[in-house]
Formats: sequence, C-alpha cells, structure tokens
Amino acid sequence: DVQLQASGGGLVQAGGSLRLTCAGSGFRFGDYAKGWFRQAPGKEREAVSCIATSDGPTGYMTYYSDSVKGRFTISSDSAKNTIYLQMNNLKPEDTGVYYCAADLWGLPRGTCVPGLNDWRGQGTLVTVSS
Repeated sequence: DVQLQASGGGLVQAGGSLRLTCAGSGFRFGDYAKGWFRQAPGKEREAVSCIATSDGPTGYMTYYSDSVKGRFTISSDSAKNTIYLQMNNLKPEDTGVYYCAADLWGLPRGTCVPGLNDWRGQGTLVTVSS
C-alpha cells in the first residue's frame, strides 16, 4: 500500500517558520513527482509546491503557487524517500491542513495537479496566528 506520512505542523506566530516532512513508502519514490497541497477551512484544496523526479541542468524542476513564492522551499531526499517543505515568513492565510501527495503532473507546464493515482497522505495542521 502507498503511504505518505506528513509531520511538522503546529501553531506559529506570523513571521515564523515551520518545516514539514513527508515520508513515502509502497511505491518507487523516485519515479513520481511529489508535493504539498493545503486546504483551508471553507476553501478548496490547492497545490502549494511540487517537485519533479529528474535532476536537470538546473536541479529538480519545482512548482510554487504565487502565494508562497519566495517564502517556501521544497526539497527531496530520495535516499530517505522523503520530501520537505520549509515555510518561512508564515502568514495567517497560510493556515490550513497540509497534505503531501505523489504522482503529480504538469510541472513542465507550470502547474501541479494530481495524476491518475491521486496518492495523498493524511494532513498535518498548520495554524498561523496574527
């Protein structure tokens, strides 16, 4: 079974930082793009940041939503089957449940959407107070 185990959420004041971790198992980790989605109360789930599988001339291809560009950084450690999301300068609007996901499509076209498998883990809650 595919498992994606997210951790690292919590309560932080605006301007603070958190680092989310997601450990994957049950699939060939390096074969699929992976990333983070979030869902705020009363809002639809949105892609936050995604990372591709291949290491090109400029590193792994990544996607960031406009709302987090310059503040969040995604990274991947294939040896540990783990991805990370470093979140700096957090804002109250970053509050939500953050999910990690695998088998994501669209990065070469500047987007990030679930693929056919739509693998996702349980969420971790991030609360940013003002």
